[in-house]
Amino acid sequence: MTTMAQVSRATRNAVPSAYRGVAISYLDAPLTEEGLVEAYVGRESYRRTRFIVVRGPEGDTALLHVTREDHESLFAPITAVEVLALPSETAYVVAPDSDTAVPSSLAAVALREAPQAKAVVVEGKYRHINFILNPDPIRLTVLEVIPPLPAKLADQVRRLLDTAEDLAPMVVDVRATDLAELAREVASPCYLFPCRGSDAAIEGAQMRYLDERPSRQDWALVGCERSRQIHEWFYGDVPPGVDMCPRRANVPGDGAILAKCCLLESTIEVDDDRVVVPWGASMAQVREALSIIAQEREPQWSAV
Repeated sequence: MTTMAQVSRATRNAVPSAYRGVAISYLDAPLTEEGLVEAYVGRESYRRTRFIVVRGPEGDTALLHVTREDHESLFAPITAVEVLALPSETAYVVAPDSDTAVPSSLAAVALREAPQAKAVVVEGKYRHINFILNPDPIRLTVLEVIPPLPAKLADQVRRLLDTAEDLAPMVVDVRATDLAELAREVASPCYLFPCRGSDAAIEGAQMRYLDERPSRQDWALVGCERSRQIHEWFYGDVPPGVDMCPRRANVPGDGAILAKCCLLESTIEVDDDRVVVPWGASMAQVREALSIIAQEREPQWSAV
């Protein structure tokens, strides 16, 4: 029979399904495996308690999984104890801004504060306590362009991961192309951007915006395939310029990639190594894209 300890030790990003099942206890004795089992077998525990965070006299921490034969009574004796992590494997982190119900929040704290620990216990918002075992979150690269700031897609991803209690843990790296720097790859007295929302400024050059349909000038287009199509519709030609489409960006590495593309209007596409949402995607569409990434990268993940 597979034990919770075996499951938790073998599973990446093991996080309790509800932190109300995590109790904290203080033990005035060394936190050895034998001592922990002896101290907690036979103790009463609340009916919802599945895990116990044990703090020792020196501030050290151990993590236990506990079971009871009586699952109906409000309190019942603990009949079995599995030690999930001893003090040498465990870090206790106080992170007041972390929502400990959110796997990505726990993973971010673990990587930032205790990257070598097998178990990271986090005391976060509301002084609620939870933990993550074997933290190894999905590395997600979000491809963006700036300005505007904040870059919308990256901001949407962060806001969603700050609250998503049912997604496998992810950490985000934003790769943003600066439109002003990109434009300088083509020397021109005038640059044409898709819209004023880009808000780019290039010293010594004029700025024009395609959505305002300005009079034709000798400009360089900083845009994408859709911008070129619109330009050809308005003016009958395609000017020189540079491609700003995040979908086309070359990103090394083997992590997950999320990009946006204005050729998409309502669909989400999986394109080789990346998931692509429409430019201006809704929160619901971005949430769907993150779910696709989670399913592809961690198909077996679920809270323990």
